[in-house]
Amino acid sequence: MEFNDAAVEMRDDVGKPWRYEEDGCTVTRTCVWSAPGCHPVGCGLKVYVKDGEVVKVEGDENHPVTKGRLCVRCLAMKDFLYHPDRIIYPMKRDRADRGKDKWERCSWDEAIAIIKKNYDEVKENYGVESMVAFMGTGRQGNIGATGAHRVLGSPNGCYPLSGFSCYGPRVSITMDVVGSSYPEIDYAGGLPGGYDDPAYQIPEIIIQWGKEPIYSSPDGLFGHSIIDLMKRGAKLININPRITWTGSRAILNVQLRPGTDAALAMAMLNVIISENLYDQDFVERWCFGFEQLAERVAEMPPEKAAEICCVPAEQIYRAARLYANAKPASIAWGVSIDQSPNGAQAGQAILALMSITGNMDVPGGQVLVDMTAGDGGMQEDIDSVGWPEMKQELKDAIIGREEFPFYTGGLKMSQADRQLDALETGKPYAIHFCWLGETNLIAPTCSAQPKRWYDALRKVDFNFATDTWMTPTIQGCCDVVLPLASSLEMETIVPTHYGGSPNYVGALNKCVKCGEAVPEWELYRILGLALNPEAWENREKDFKEFYDIAMMRAYDFDYDEVQEKVVIQRDVSYRKYETGKLRPDGAKGFNTSTGRIQLYSPMFEAVGEDPLPYYFEAPTTPVSTPDLAKDYPLTMMTGAREIGYFHSEGRQIEKLRDLCPDPLVELNPVDADEHGIKEGDWVRIENPWGVCFLRAKITPIIKEGYIQAQHGWWFPEEDAEAPHLYGVWKSNINTLIPHSRMGKLGFGAPFRTTLVKISKASEEDLVEADRYGLEGADGKPLDHTDNFFRIDDPSLDPAAC
Repeated sequence: MEFNDAAVEMRDDVGKPWRYEEDGCTVTRTCVWSAPGCHPVGCGLKVYVKDGEVVKVEGDENHPVTKGRLCVRCLAMKDFLYHPDRIIYPMKRDRADRGKDKWERCSWDEAIAIIKKNYDEVKENYGVESMVAFMGTGRQGNIGATGAHRVLGSPNGCYPLSGFSCYGPRVSITMDVVGSSYPEIDYAGGLPGGYDDPAYQIPEIIIQWGKEPIYSSPDGLFGHSIIDLMKRGAKLININPRITWTGSRAILNVQLRPGTDAALAMAMLNVIISENLYDQDFVERWCFGFEQLAERVAEMPPEKAAEICCVPAEQIYRAARLYANAKPASIAWGVSIDQSPNGAQAGQAILALMSITGNMDVPGGQVLVDMTAGDGGMQEDIDSVGWPEMKQELKDAIIGREEFPFYTGGLKMSQADRQLDALETGKPYAIHFCWLGETNLIAPTCSAQPKRWYDALRKVDFNFATDTWMTPTIQGCCDVVLPLASSLEMETIVPTHYGGSPNYVGALNKCVKCGEAVPEWELYRILGLALNPEAWENREKDFKEFYDIAMMRAYDFDYDEVQEKVVIQRDVSYRKYETGKLRPDGAKGFNTSTGRIQLYSPMFEAVGEDPLPYYFEAPTTPVSTPDLAKDYPLTMMTGAREIGYFHSEGRQIEKLRDLCPDPLVELNPVDADEHGIKEGDWVRIENPWGVCFLRAKITPIIKEGYIQAQHGWWFPEEDAEAPHLYGVWKSNINTLIPHSRMGKLGFGAPFRTTLVKISKASEEDLVEADRYGLEGADGKPLDHTDNFFRIDDPSLDPAAC
């Protein structure tokens, strides 16, 4: 897709105030967060409202980064707002009717009273630790931990993604290695002159590592900025088992075997160090543990990594040399790294690549937050609201603490896999009360083994949800649901990269109101005052004061100013380690225990992990489980985003469904021929953990022996009641992902490395698809017995690809 930047800048709409009148409509300039899932990019919108209803949504040419460009999800916001299936009023039903479509509309007062009654009973009988706030991606900023800590008073906030394999590992290890949030590529988002600002430099090389930002704009990286930079001369290296859309424009595609990223990164470090291509001055002054790192990566020459990764050694040499010799260069590192049991070590090695080449906090490299300006601590402030005040014995009761102290201590959240274990076994204690906050966890969005989660949640004494849509999870498991506002119905801010990158802050300016839906932050305060008033009363006097303290304290401007300007860029500066701006105390260096980038991690060592990056083979691969591979010869990847959807959201919106009407699985033509599968066939995918059904998309962009399966599928047009639950089990790819396969820190899961077999589905298969989600293909309950994966032998033979 081509864009003419000059033409955009000449539009008459540039320079408009944040709200104005045009053709009988009130036009509000605003930004978005979620819904519709721009998370958190803050793309600029112009919303046209007439007679109190949205009539049109367009891109805002005034936005300094997005410049009028919008994804289809934003363009479909009107359809989202006014869809008849959207939840806009509180609803209730009896616990005995879980799974039945017997919802009744009720008042806010009644809904809160029901929640409070159950909360008080559980608190008195079992204690607040027996409550869990499960969070999804959030509507105002991923604040599920706050929901647990300050609203419920419980230590157990949980993102129910196995190994919390999305963003959490990146942030956690980066905070230890670099002392900052995950370093995003510098795409001039905070500079007033953009790409032409005199302070900026176009990167010579951009590595997209397990990421396709043009589809997902993930974590604040505006995907089209990659195209903008390539048009200005940047060259792209794509590291991905698939040839993605942007990868087809790359100068090099490294199609590595899924889950072997750590070996590849270590081999690239080997080349850069052995050929003296690293920035020796930066390493000497600002890096800790370089000698130990050099010794470790000497064990991973490109030839060895080539066998592990199933790529030519020449590609590894070329990628390393291209990256090291480029000045500057940047790496966009994606969620697929997180979704490997070896992901923490891969991330540690990728951070080392950024660091030893001198690309950390330089124009066109990786950009870090200014800790002295306040924004560096913003996300920690948000996520820890309520945590500092919690009694130590409650903090110590957080589920997973003894086994995974780095995970629970860093994220202040319970470990996801151990949370399911607690729901099922009652150990270390039973769970009696759950808040499902914006998470459709039994649809294939996050949880591994969703049927186990479903069964466990249905046994909980009381569950309530907060969301914008009725989902299979709410329909199957909840007793009360409270309606949440969308991006066009609230006043808040969207800080790119959750505030962890100094780009820009956008205003969500309220345009309309639908029913009785309320913004997420406001809902937290309503619930907190009702359930846990001692944590709220006599503190912030009103919602605005709470919001200012929780969110706006990180900035030197207030909401009124950002509302008027719509977007405020963060005035990026570089090489802040030389000026004391990376540390709250103003000292030079990095905000780590050594004051340097810790290539050797003392924190990892303290919690029993290897302080240096290393490679180990993931579970359920042809190498680690060769006997299993005989019966299940294909390696399945899942989790890649589709351009029309945000995980499980959007299936009921006609414009979006037209883009992708059916759940798809990509397979190579050779594999399709071998299994007698043609384009568009329904296929059966199975392994010892589950069965599901998707339509075949035959394409050469994926290598032989691998398949890429879409996630997030359910069918809102189908029967709502259990056991069908909108057809959620038919194409539920996460039923095939085993539970509790993570690394030593508690991070990672085999979403990209699971073994399966594939066949053409029969008519009988499709008729019985629901049953296969609930039982095995032979009619017996599925065997959910899982042996916890442990790293016993990091030197598994890599020869079998």
